[in-house]
Amino acid sequence: MATPAFEELVEDFEFLDDWEDRYRHVIDLGKAMDPLPEPLRVPATKVDGCASQVWLHAQFDGGKLHFDGASDAMIVSGLIAVLRKLYNGLTPAAVGAVDAKAELARLGLNDHLSAQRSNGLRAMIERVRETAAQEA
Repeated sequence: MATPAFEELVEDFEFLDDWEDRYRHVIDLGKAMDPLPEPLRVPATKVDGCASQVWLHAQFDGGKLHFDGASDAMIVSGLIAVLRKLYNGLTPAAVGAVDAKAELARLGLNDHLSAQRSNGLRAMIERVRETAAQEA
């Protein structure tokens, strides 16, 4: 139940031969995001459970999720970009129905992130899911 943007990312990853290329691609995705404005980098948008500083700002437009984010770590910014591709444009109910672990496994992320990064990724996913559940 992935978004078209996420399916496109899966296709991109299929063309990348090794994890180092995929890792660089994730970092590039993060670099390509618009910066999160400083006024949105507040305690209410900060994600606990991440080794690095992470902020996620969500809003709903027409009943569909759109979130932006930022991190002080390049790979985490890239992971935010990946999650945006996974969730942006979905209704709150659809966000809750996404099996994020299975979808991210299609990218091979589960096998190549450190335990700290994996925990941070889970914290970001949980924040997105909680935000959607509050809107539902």
